[in-house]
Amino acid sequence: MARHRAHALRTPGRVILVAMACVAMAAGASHGAWAQRHVLNRAAPDFTVTDLNGNPVHLASFRGKVVLLNFWAAWCAPCLVEMPVFDTWQRKYGTRGLQVIGISMDDDAGAARKTVARLGIRYPVAMGNVNLAARYGGVLGLPLTFLIDRNGVVRARFQGETAPAKIETRINELLARPAEPGAGSGRAAMVGQPGK
Repeated sequence: MARHRAHALRTPGRVILVAMACVAMAAGASHGAWAQRHVLNRAAPDFTVTDLNGNPVHLASFRGKVVLLNFWAAWCAPCLVEMPVFDTWQRKYGTRGLQVIGISMDDDAGAARKTVARLGIRYPVAMGNVNLAARYGGVLGLPLTFLIDRNGVVRARFQGETAPAKIETRINELLARPAEPGAGSGRAAMVGQPGK
């Protein structure tokens, strides 16, 4: 029996699948390293999008707040687990300066609307696109969450399923830091504008 299993694992199709998985993991790791170098500790790429209720969401308008920017999709199981947690944090830390913004990477706004309604999400949620994703280093896996400090600088990036306590610890660290003078004055530290 063991010999039969060992032989089954060596079939050409399985070898190719394993090789492809290894290449994909290596590409994801190198992309993560690129994003670490080109997004973290730099001014957050600015954008303006329209939320699911038709209201404009302009990242620079949240300058002076800590922003949790979450890329998600309705088909992403870990996304659906963490979104209600983010909604709780918006209520818990909003008065201290936290603003959660959700960016749905779904192809259909209807799926995003249904998910937001079913989960009872109250923070702004907008539809994302390839251009917006590219400005944040590309979205190769979901969920993808960024924490942006009060000065508009990306301070943390969480790829994939992440323990909520780890994200919450970083939120509290960022909320404890005051904004630099003039941080609430608009787009000064945000990079570029078009997000559409």
